[in-house]
Amino acid sequence: YSNDPITPFLAFCYVLDPEIRNRLAYIQFPQEFHGLNETDSYAGRLIRLFKLNPSGLDGLSGPNYMGTCCFIRRRSLFGDSFTLVSPEIRELSPDYVVNNPITSPSVLEVAHRVAGCNYENQSKWGSKITCFRLKSEGWRSIFCNPEKAAFMGNAPLNLLDVPFQNKRWQIGLLEVASSRYSPITFGVKAMGLFMGLGYSSYAYSSILSIPITTYSFVPQLALLNGLNIFPKVSEPWFLLYVLVFLGAYGQDFLEHCVGGGTIQRWWSDQRLWMIKGLSCFLFGLTEFLLKSIGIPTQGFNVTRKVIDDEQRKSYEQGLFEFGVSSAMFVPLTMAAIVNLFSFTYSSRQWQQQGYGVNAIVVISFISFTETTLVLAVYSVASLVLK
Repeated sequence: YSNDPITPFLAFCYVLDPEIRNRLAYIQFPQEFHGLNETDSYAGRLIRLFKLNPSGLDGLSGPNYMGTCCFIRRRSLFGDSFTLVSPEIRELSPDYVVNNPITSPSVLEVAHRVAGCNYENQSKWGSKITCFRLKSEGWRSIFCNPEKAAFMGNAPLNLLDVPFQNKRWQIGLLEVASSRYSPITFGVKAMGLFMGLGYSSYAYSSILSIPITTYSFVPQLALLNGLNIFPKVSEPWFLLYVLVFLGAYGQDFLEHCVGGGTIQRWWSDQRLWMIKGLSCFLFGLTEFLLKSIGIPTQGFNVTRKVIDDEQRKSYEQGLFEFGVSSAMFVPLTMAAIVNLFSFTYSSRQWQQQGYGVNAIVVISFISFTETTLVLAVYSVASLVLK
């Protein structure tokens, strides 16, 4: 919902700018969420999605359309910036000037049609005309991030709704990625390399479930079998491995702080990243592949927005609320148990027999993974065993 009545005026500042208006398709605002607790337990702010990534894309041809919090110029829906495709109804033309009073029957009739729920029926909007296609036609967009939030919304307040919402997003993105308008092929050719890769980072994000799942199981199983898959401390590759590891997390932490995050919220974001990789990313990729070969899957699930008082109280206290049992928690449970068991076993073996410095390094990496996942052992395991 709108959080600031002057938001349309901010959008019109760009629409009326003579230097950019001829190529401007839409003005995208970030979405903020109210009612989040201090630690943002379920990483509901989505800083990268709504602030960091759009800010970076704004330096190219503009941010992607987020599905909400946006003002779209009607002119961009009728051909590219050089060729105007006239609409079937003359009064709906972007350059049409209304001469009659606003209360006249003819004007009100057209206004009611535009405001009605059936206005987009039988049109190309959402099928052939999307903001991705607008960018491919040469239009650009603007990212407007005012100090006061322009729009506010509700974020999921339990762990079950988070993966269900993200799984729905991942399936839709994969459908675009596998179409003739894939951003890695059509997008790079139409928009250029950097914008094409920017859209590809969204479209193919569920594929990250493969390395995340591998990282959650392979090092732990190798440790249980006495295998060392990490570089030894005495080897030059060890320093490079540490630099890459610390550099990646350092950059991620810095970006999170630039977006207005805190240390606690960054940790919640890292924790949810692992959880999503083992749940919604993995299940979204699997469900898409099954649909591609004709195997039916479950239908569309809408994220619940109505939260009861007990659930709200648990969230404000920072407690994890899993909702109801779900098969999506099974890989997460298995990974958490394997991490906990391997860490306990290797620590005991080190104390009794002594593994040396190399084993300590391995255990430290395993400990990090275990720390991010073991939080779910007790609650998730109880759901599965029930």
